[in-house]
Amino acid sequence: MIQLRVGDLKQFVYCPRVVFYNYVMPVEKVPTFKMEHGKIAEDKIDRLEHRRKLKKYGLSGGEREFHLNLYSPKYELSGKIDLLINTVGSYYPVDFKYTTSQPHKNHIYQLLGYALILEDIYKCKVNRGFVYIIPKEDAISFDLTDDLKGKAEILLDEIRDMIALQQMPAPANSRNKCDDCEYRNFCGDIF
Repeated sequence: MIQLRVGDLKQFVYCPRVVFYNYVMPVEKVPTFKMEHGKIAEDKIDRLEHRRKLKKYGLSGGEREFHLNLYSPKYELSGKIDLLINTVGSYYPVDFKYTTSQPHKNHIYQLLGYALILEDIYKCKVNRGFVYIIPKEDAISFDLTDDLKGKAEILLDEIRDMIALQQMPAPANSRNKCDDCEYRNFCGDIF
């Protein structure tokens, strides 16, 4: 089985070609302004998050682990989670995003990837996760249902099939996604 990363799941939902370029046609990508600025903002939020209460997440208490490397043998899936909150046997993945818009479908699939890993590692249910919007200092909660996790598992299979067949997928469904893409220069059929 081809080992994948949680970020692959997120990218595949955003634009499957990103994953194709990473695995099938590795090319040198150019980091975008948003990517670089997001890293700086995440460092800042890490420092602040250590001092905050968990009230923003609707939790009364719990332990936090930052930048935890996770791996699931069952799913052959790995990832480095921004924040994991543990409240006596309940686990909540948190992903920090530097954006002013609401989280999109691809961000939810990133949380679903972490939920699959956590369920495999800790043998528990992970029913909720958060996307923390850095500029707004807002934690948005998402229900991580079994149905959604099943869809994430199907997408993992689709990604592996795409890689194994070395078949270039269709481009993103919106050209707006291409504006800030680090692979924009490689999609000759679009630009």
